[in-house]
Amino acid sequence: MQTRTLGSTGPAVSALGLGAMGMSGAYGAADRAESTATVHAALEAGVTLIDTADFYAMGHNELLLAEALRGRDRDSYRLSVKFGMLRGPGHEFGGQDGRPEAVKNFLAYSLTRLGTDHIDIYRPARLDPAIPIEETVGAIKDMIDAGYVRHLGLSEVDAATVRRAHAVHPVADLQIEYSLISRAVEADILPTLRELGIGLSAYGVLGRGLISGHWTAARSADPGDNRSHSPRFSGANVEHNLALVEALRRVAEAKECTVAQLAIAWVAAQGDDIVPLVGARTRERLAEALPATELKLTADDLAEIEKAVPPGAARGDRYPSAFMSSLGVGN
Repeated sequence: MQTRTLGSTGPAVSALGLGAMGMSGAYGAADRAESTATVHAALEAGVTLIDTADFYAMGHNELLLAEALRGRDRDSYRLSVKFGMLRGPGHEFGGQDGRPEAVKNFLAYSLTRLGTDHIDIYRPARLDPAIPIEETVGAIKDMIDAGYVRHLGLSEVDAATVRRAHAVHPVADLQIEYSLISRAVEADILPTLRELGIGLSAYGVLGRGLISGHWTAARSADPGDNRSHSPRFSGANVEHNLALVEALRRVAEAKECTVAQLAIAWVAAQGDDIVPLVGARTRERLAEALPATELKLTADDLAEIEKAVPPGAARGDRYPSAFMSSLGVGN
């Protein structure tokens, strides 16, 4: 497994990270034993970056990871944790909380659930519009100084917010959606990150499975699957978007790889400062994703991919309308 460094101040991590959200029901029912086995398989393959959040199934994901990581050398992996998203007992979302006292409270609970004495990268999941980012970041800096956190991260904020946060404490990386069908980061975010020496950890590299090559128009999301509310998976949008996937499949076949491998490799090819996160929840999907780190794309390959899926070609927002306003950039 190759490694990449998250920015000029962040840790060295595997060139491919594991996103654990899907192991806690975000995309329908998940098998706990298979999830644990997938984490183990990822570690054995050299994956060192594992991403979670305290609000993934209200702590379920952190507890699952604690179980899966038990007995492992703590220095052999890096935990990236998001916080601040408020949830209700009916799983409804209740906004963000970036108050300094809340930051330290969220962290205390995550450390306990994960069974660790430190978090490698700690980040607010979304910007709290009521709290200046400087205050939220200042609280994380306090926790870094105290040894409970190693690095500061951000998630889904705009370029101006990145600059303000970085002025308080160096930012290791920004976690944000980036894929062939979500390229809004390219206009302002990527140039700002590179100017400041900040890495990017890209989630949604397979568009939540939409551009994995495995989704079909006849397939419907399972009960509890977040994709049942996604504009890109709905109605005529999904048919249009899957036509893009078929164009991408032709490129993949010529390259003798799968659609998923091509989509992951495309993100990785956008710069050595980018680490794709794959949301594999089974060993089968993980095994498919891993070879993408070795897939070399030529200039001609990249040009063919651009023809298959031009910027802005996807239809539908990347989140339901109620959530789009909390994002730093659009689609």
